[in-house]
Amino acid sequence: MRFEPSSRKPRLPGNDYRPAKHSDSRGDGFAGGCISLIVLLIEIPVALLLGLTSIIRGWGRADEQPVAPAMDWVPILWLGGFTLGALVIAVIFLYSAHPFAGAVQLLVAAIALLFTITAWHEQYERAHPSPPPTVAEMPRVLRTT
Repeated sequence: MRFEPSSRKPRLPGNDYRPAKHSDSRGDGFAGGCISLIVLLIEIPVALLLGLTSIIRGWGRADEQPVAPAMDWVPILWLGGFTLGALVIAVIFLYSAHPFAGAVQLLVAAIALLFTITAWHEQYERAHPSPPPTVAEMPRVLRTT
């Protein structure tokens, strides 16, 4: 049996002598999985609502004018806000020692970032169409007619 000297710090009566759980210890995988599932069940309807509203906003543009319209920033900002929210949730999970839930949220944020970039690119292409080809750029067959 090994002898361990008692600590020189006085202890108050009634306190537990077991070592406290450190704040940097990892949460268990089951709790992280459950938290991740709950957050995903909340995020999926929000993402579907964002997609549905973006589609509905685009329906009225079937008869566009010949002039290039301005960029529509609403879907870009909505998707960017969703991406930012997913990143904040991921950082909170990673900080609170739930690495699995944080990793899932980072994956959701990466997918949302891809959708945000795609929405920006579509709006940019719609607002800045390529100019019609000049006579010098046309094939020789079309120039003679």
